[in-house]
Amino acid sequence: MLLAELVETSATVAATAARSAKVAALAATLRRLAPGEVVPAVAFLTGQPRQGKVGVGYATVFGAQVSAAAEPSLTVGEVDAAIDQLGALGGPGSGGARRDALMSLLGRATAAEQEFLRRLLVGELRQGALEGMMADAIGKAAGVPLAAVRRAAMLAGDLCEVAAAALAGGDGGGASEALAAIGLRVLRPVLPMLASTAADVYEAIGALGRSSVEWKLDGARIQAHRDGSDVRLFTRNLNDVTERLPGVADVVRSFACEQVVLDGEVVGAYEEEGGPHAFQDTMSRFSRHDPGGPDQMAVRFFDCLLVDGRSLIDEPLTERAAVLDELAGAWRVPSVVTEDGDEAAAFLEGALASRHEGVMVKAVGSLYEAGRRGGVWRKVKPVITLDLVVLAAEWGHGRRQGWLSNLHLGARDEASGAFVMVGKTFKGMTDELLTWQTAQFLEREVERRGIEVHVRPELVVEVAIDGVHASPRYPGGVTLRFARVRRYRDDKLPAEADTIQTLQAMLRRSGQN
Repeated sequence: MLLAELVETSATVAATAARSAKVAALAATLRRLAPGEVVPAVAFLTGQPRQGKVGVGYATVFGAQVSAAAEPSLTVGEVDAAIDQLGALGGPGSGGARRDALMSLLGRATAAEQEFLRRLLVGELRQGALEGMMADAIGKAAGVPLAAVRRAAMLAGDLCEVAAAALAGGDGGGASEALAAIGLRVLRPVLPMLASTAADVYEAIGALGRSSVEWKLDGARIQAHRDGSDVRLFTRNLNDVTERLPGVADVVRSFACEQVVLDGEVVGAYEEEGGPHAFQDTMSRFSRHDPGGPDQMAVRFFDCLLVDGRSLIDEPLTERAAVLDELAGAWRVPSVVTEDGDEAAAFLEGALASRHEGVMVKAVGSLYEAGRRGGVWRKVKPVITLDLVVLAAEWGHGRRQGWLSNLHLGARDEASGAFVMVGKTFKGMTDELLTWQTAQFLEREVERRGIEVHVRPELVVEVAIDGVHASPRYPGGVTLRFARVRRYRDDKLPAEADTIQTLQAMLRRSGQN
C-alpha cells in the first residue's frame, strides 16, 4: 500500500465527527493492507512508529527542508524500513547521518506525506485514531467482536500485534481463534488495570457493595514477572526497569513459586517512623537509574495475575487475593474486606496517618480487566487531583524573572485525542521545580506569543484542585478552582491524562450546568 493511502485515511478520520464513520474509514484501509504492512500501518495511524522514538528531535525533523515529490511513490513498507534505518544510526557523526537519511525519505514524499511523516516522528500526529477507536476498526475489519480485540490487546500489550493476528486469521472464526490464542504469558507485560475516582469511601462502597479496601501507595506502579530465576520488572507504560530495581527483583525471587505475575507499587524505603519517602524522591531515584536495593526502595503487591502456569485474570478478586496472601505475605499491600462505610473510612484514616495517598476500593468479585478503567475499582483521595498536560507557560516576573512559571493546562479530549485548555496555575512550584520545568519547556518549544512559550504536549503534571466551575472562557466550558502543582508524572504518557469529559462530568455533578 502507498503511504498516500494512509495519509488520506488519516485526513478523513481527522475531518470526520462521527465515531462510526471514523471506524469505517479505518477498517476499510486495514482490509486493503498486505500482511507485512499491518503492524507499521496500525502504528502510523495511531500516531507513533512501531519503533517508538528513533533519535530525531523536533528541530531536526522540521529543519530538514527538501522539495516535495510531485506524485506519491512511497510504500508503507519503505517508510517502515527508513524509520528502522533512522533508529539504527548512532555514535559519532550520527546526527548528520540521521539528517541525511531523513532528507532522503522526505525527498520522496509529497507535501501531504511530508507533513504526515514530520508529525509522526515527533509524536504530534493526532488525527483522532486513538487506540480504542483502532480496536473498533480491527474488529470491524476482521469481523470479530470488539471484546475479543480488547482482551487480546490487553494481554499482548501491543495493538499492532493484535491487528496482525486478527487480519491474518481471515474473517470471523479464523480471526476469533487467532485472538483467543493470545494469552497471558510470563515475561510479557500486560497493560495494567486502572481505577475510576470516587468522592469518598461511602460513595465507593455504596456503588460496589462488599469490597476490598486497600492502601493507595504514593509510588510508581510496577508489574513483576518471574519464570524460574528470571525476573523482569515493568512500569505502567510497559518499560523494562529490572536493572534499576535489583532489590525488588530479589524479593520476587524469594517467593515460593516457579512462575508468577504480580501487580504492585514501588515506594521509597520506609523511614523509621513507618511512612515511605515522598513520591518525588521515589521517582528521582527511578529516573536516575539508582540501584534499588532494599535500603533504598520498597515494594508492595496488591494483585496476582498468574502463578505456576495458572492464569488468574478471569477469577474474582477474592481468589486472586487469597493466592497473593499466601505467596507475598508481608509484601502484600494492607487491606480490609468490608461493606461498611464507617469501617472503610476508619481504614482510610489509617492509610493517611501512615503517609499514604488514600485507599483503593475494589469489588470483591471484580476480574482483572487489563488496560481498562472500569467502575469496579475506585480510588479515594482526601483531595481532588488530576493528571493534565502542559500546553504552554508564561515567563515570570519579580522573583520569578527568567523562569517559565504560569502553566497552561490541558485535558485530553476522548473523541479527537487533542488537548483542551482548562486553566492556568503558578502555585505549588519550588525554585528547583521552576528551574527544571523551564529547561524542559524550552526543549519542547514550538511557538512564542508575547510572554507565552507554547510547547509540545508531552509533560504530564499532577495538580490538586478544590473543584471545577463553569467558564465560557475555555473551549470545554469548564475550568479549575484553585489549581496547584503537586508533581510531574514522568511515569505517565499524555494519552493517560484525565479527559475533558471527566471534568465536564464533575461540573454536572456540582449542579453548575
